[in-house]
Amino acid sequence: MTLIVRRRAFASVAAAALVAGGAAGFGLTEPATSAYAQALPKTPIEAPEHPPGSFANVVDKVKPGVVAVKVKLDSALDDDDDGPGSPNMQQVPPQLREFFKRFGQGNGQGGRGMPQRGERGAVGSGFIISADGYVVTNNHVVDKAKTVQVTLDDSRTLDAKVIGKDPKTDIALLKITESGSYPYVQFGKGAPRVGDWVVAIGNPFGLGGTVTAGIVSARGRDIGAGPYDDFLQIDAPINKGNSGGPTFNVNGEVVGVNTAIASPSGGSVGLGFAIPAETVQTVVDQLRTDGKVVRGYLGVQVQPVTKDIAEGLGLDKAKGALVDHAENGTPAAKAGLKPGDVIESVNGAPVNDARDLSRRIAGLKPGTEVKLAYLRNGKSDVATVELGTLPTDGKVASRGDSSSGGQPRLGLSLAPANDVGLGDEGVAVMDVDPDGPAAAKGIAQGDVILDVAGTSVSKPSDVQAQIRAAELNGRKAVLMRVKSARRQTRFVAVGLNKEG
Repeated sequence: MTLIVRRRAFASVAAAALVAGGAAGFGLTEPATSAYAQALPKTPIEAPEHPPGSFANVVDKVKPGVVAVKVKLDSALDDDDDGPGSPNMQQVPPQLREFFKRFGQGNGQGGRGMPQRGERGAVGSGFIISADGYVVTNNHVVDKAKTVQVTLDDSRTLDAKVIGKDPKTDIALLKITESGSYPYVQFGKGAPRVGDWVVAIGNPFGLGGTVTAGIVSARGRDIGAGPYDDFLQIDAPINKGNSGGPTFNVNGEVVGVNTAIASPSGGSVGLGFAIPAETVQTVVDQLRTDGKVVRGYLGVQVQPVTKDIAEGLGLDKAKGALVDHAENGTPAAKAGLKPGDVIESVNGAPVNDARDLSRRIAGLKPGTEVKLAYLRNGKSDVATVELGTLPTDGKVASRGDSSSGGQPRLGLSLAPANDVGLGDEGVAVMDVDPDGPAAAKGIAQGDVILDVAGTSVSKPSDVQAQIRAAELNGRKAVLMRVKSARRQTRFVAVGLNKEG
């Protein structure tokens, strides 16, 4: 048996040598042995459905609907520039800055397809979705903009106004102010598969109408950008200025909005991230109708079902969302959900983990009636729940560290870590205000605050007390020791803002 294996291995090496030798002119010949023939694949590999070729027909169809977005920033923001042509980090959502730093994109190295800084502001990308001139782009492209213009494929530059923005998904909707009939593109009707061809069109480095191509490398990427991360990963090259631009499938349908890149240099290395079209379309529909996004609310604290938890509960697979507790008076509590329940599906769609549940619920409008299938003590049951409104949407609600009377705030919602399954010590970060001082320092949902100003904390009131003490002592910042989701511990100095 061993001898046969070795002969087959040798035959495979010989096959590789034949290919290499033929290319180099070595003149190797195929051995006339049955063993060599048996080593070849019995079934040839099928040709791909969309083989590499020209994307010209797709580009001709959709390119007129893609625009360059030009933004004039407040003059005060110009001082934050890291150098000529570098991106303004103040434009980047605070929850994404730490992501860029981890990939070596601080200090002017850029990241994402961020907006590219010019003399008067920044430039990004976008695409028209209706004949009357509605345009989709990234929130971070137009955030804090004084004026916005779009340049069409026919070189016309037109004024646009911001209709609405959603920092949590980094989507913004614009409207061209000049009336007319504009070329537009459409969203895809289904999600792409890993391996599907995609074409990206945008405005990298101010070079409008740039076309690149690649494939979908992965789906469901969580890069720490926000609470509802579900990025497509693509290898079509995107760079600074591609932010907000579309990714198309081979049918010319938008399957994603290019938002971020991971790169040690700031340039494309084939790691691009796009917001899936289904997410974009849901957000855009609300922005277009209401100018803001409101999300469904269940009111339950959940955690992932680990392998150990699954074994303890007698589950076949480590899937679903384990209920830690339901907040009093919330839809979950009214529906009778209890600690230890495992939510398995929403309206028949399987729930993979706790984060997946959060995304699904947030993707539904308040007032929607949903059916939650769950396990309790090994028995299946279904709860019918009418969703409430996520408190942090629309108008930002008071958060766990906030109080009236001009007290300092960090922009965090907090809970004891042991109450939400994040360890036996510290205070867990449940939600982060993307415009708050804590988010600007990279504190993210899922982090655990271990101590504040050198004092250990175990509940939100402990954090509040130390913040107040620091303020009374005249300090402008408070030092916190924070443990990330990766179990890494670091010190963070967070400025003390006041609410008026």
